[in-house]
Amino acid sequence: MAERENYIAARNLIEKSQRILISGHISPDGDALGSMIALSRALTAAGKQAFATADIGSLGRLTFMQGVKELIPLKKLKRKKFDLFIYVDCGAIDRIPVEVRPFAEKLPTITIDHHRTSEPAGVAIVDADAPAASEIVWRFLKWMEWPIDNVIAEALWVGLITDSGKFAYDATSSKTMRVASDLLKHNVRTQEINDILYCSFSSKAIELKRRAWRSLHIWKNRKVAEVTLSRDDFRDVRGKKADAEDVIEIPRQVARNEIALFFHQIPDRTKETRVSIRTRGQWDASILAMKFGGGGHLRAAGCTIQGSMAQAKRLMRKAVREMLTEAKN
Repeated sequence: MAERENYIAARNLIEKSQRILISGHISPDGDALGSMIALSRALTAAGKQAFATADIGSLGRLTFMQGVKELIPLKKLKRKKFDLFIYVDCGAIDRIPVEVRPFAEKLPTITIDHHRTSEPAGVAIVDADAPAASEIVWRFLKWMEWPIDNVIAEALWVGLITDSGKFAYDATSSKTMRVASDLLKHNVRTQEINDILYCSFSSKAIELKRRAWRSLHIWKNRKVAEVTLSRDDFRDVRGKKADAEDVIEIPRQVARNEIALFFHQIPDRTKETRVSIRTRGQWDASILAMKFGGGGHLRAAGCTIQGSMAQAKRLMRKAVREMLTEAKN
């Protein structure tokens, strides 16, 4: 379908529905959460009963956002009924919380996403060139002629700046800056939001970052750098994944770095290791992630490897070496 046809199809589904459930991926980041809050608030203002859901305990610093108090906790979904499901910032059922999957399997769906590896369900509003799902949500709200208030604007602003690297990443475009300009008309607290997200860290986050720095391993003549946080690291500081959101920036700071890796294990997930990937130059992060069933973007991707930390490192390092060798040949 063309973009306009997808918008029309999404509008038709929304008009036929009254109770709408919205979910992002597991452990939502600023873009997923901002998109969820903005969309649920806009739909509610349009006369629908719209509910965003997430594990509130996994949000970390993002709990400051307006609209978080209106989220439905995952554990309270079981007895709820809905007639439409909307994915935001992801497009696969295995990327959303387990508690949400029964609704995604049974209900008509809309997918709003920007991942190049997305395999969207239902009506797809997807733009792999957009730096954030929040930018796509803004376009849809404008197309629907729904008003944007301060809560919606701040939610989309958080999504936009976090996924675009404060407008520094390659995917940032003139379209992105037009979205930002429009959001700023609604009294977004730019300095306060920046201070919370980038200038204020809990003792848990600082300790996890210290441990990650100590694990820094650099190889291939500084081209590849990696850091590690084990299950024990998180348990020792009583931290959560949200406390380590920017740890991937540690290997990226190494001079001449082109491939940055962050291996981490979440407490109670005993048989898997997650890997965050960031790249520069000619390297495609999503290709590495897809080798292990993950996905993402050209410069940022991730995957989950079933196995111990040692196994995950061995497999990912092998994949990186193969990528480098193929390019050399």
